[in-house]
Amino acid sequence: MTSAKASPTFPALVQDFFLQALGCQRGASPRTIEAYHDTFRLVLAYAQKRLKKSPVDFALRDLDASLLLGFLDHLENDRGNSVRTRNARLSAVRSFLHYASLRDVTELPALQRSLAIPMKRFDKPLLGFLSRQEMESILAAPDRSTWSGERDFVLFSTAYNTGTPVSELAALKVEDVDLAHRWIRILGKGRKLRQVPIWKSTAILLKSWIKRCNGGPSDPVFPNRQRKHMTRSSVEKRLRAAVRVAVAVCPSLVGRKISPHTLRHTTAMHLLQAGVDLSSIALWLGHTNPSTTHAYVEADLAMKERTLNKLAPPSARSQRFHADDRLVAFLNGL
Repeated sequence: MTSAKASPTFPALVQDFFLQALGCQRGASPRTIEAYHDTFRLVLAYAQKRLKKSPVDFALRDLDASLLLGFLDHLENDRGNSVRTRNARLSAVRSFLHYASLRDVTELPALQRSLAIPMKRFDKPLLGFLSRQEMESILAAPDRSTWSGERDFVLFSTAYNTGTPVSELAALKVEDVDLAHRWIRILGKGRKLRQVPIWKSTAILLKSWIKRCNGGPSDPVFPNRQRKHMTRSSVEKRLRAAVRVAVAVCPSLVGRKISPHTLRHTTAMHLLQAGVDLSSIALWLGHTNPSTTHAYVEADLAMKERTLNKLAPPSARSQRFHADDRLVAFLNGL
């Protein structure tokens, strides 16, 4: 008589999730795995503090709804994360719990409430973007007489030219740049490859910069001082430094919250304002959902004003206001 197979431990489930489920079975991109890794680092640290035991001693059922809801509140209230970030962390944990529940079905009833935690709804703000003058001021900010200043200038120029997300731009390797045909190869979400054309001026900048770095095909195009890929946070830090310099010549930048993603929005808006159709912009940016690209139309107030000017206002005469019945007026005022 054979004994029942023992349930996998929590550490074994986590390791298998990252090494097998994400890496081999799903073919997740390195950036996705990195994001999931950051999520687990945070949730395990929170659980360790709350449960008073080491993560290696956790059981799967420890990640119950009460703990996860507390963790999500911790992200928003203590760490100051946005709702969007909160939802991304929850999505990563739910993905793991779904995988773990299939590996250990005995825990499924205990995990149902955790899997049922919904995403939090939030108001979507209008997209922030820069005017041409503001963009040119930021490009002119880095001190190009220094190694890091020249790198930042080429980095921001390429970001504006291509509209590439910061994580994908930081991961760019020398072999991804085709100077002869003037395009760069981007590995985007879902491991989708796309080619983005670059201006002749951008190609000249990249050629000079790559030659200066003297890197091999697999080396980063935009390295840090250790000759490794820049991180998202390091790019954000360099951009903030450029904005601080740019405000001296462009006061409209004062008080603005500008991130690398703002440069991506700026590229899209400038393409739209130049008359490029939405489908071409979607292909340029790697959007899979048309509604994502349509958001740029909603954000372009000048385009709305031009559309409104093409429509003649109604010629109906105004009428004297007559008060409604008090009860009707009460209901209308609700």
